[in-house]
Amino acid sequence: QVQLVESGGDLVQPGGSLRLSCAASGSIRTINGMGWYRQAPGKQRELVAAITRDGTTYYLDSVKGRFTISGDNAKKTVCLQMNGLKPEDTAVYYCNRAYVNPLYQWGQGTQVTVSS
Repeated sequence: QVQLVESGGDLVQPGGSLRLSCAASGSIRTINGMGWYRQAPGKQRELVAAITRDGTTYYLDSVKGRFTISGDNAKKTVCLQMNGLKPEDTAVYYCNRAYVNPLYQWGQGTQVTVSS
């Protein structure tokens, strides 16, 4: 069983930056195939960025050029560097498998609020 713990969310002003971290523990062999999702109030959860199983990266169009996903297999961590934050980035951010099934049990997420 894999446990996912997200951290790093905060309240920031528009244009600010945050770095989110996801620590995975348990029976996980690789962070390839992991990604970051977000869910804003009243909206469906969406995949924001991912490291695919072959090591390439995927980004939602609206975050391209602003967000960067990275991972460390030795530490079993996946990070999301978010720059140029906008109010529409406000959401709870989660990490989980991407393009790989089944998904792990969702963690508690980390709240990102972008507001002046």
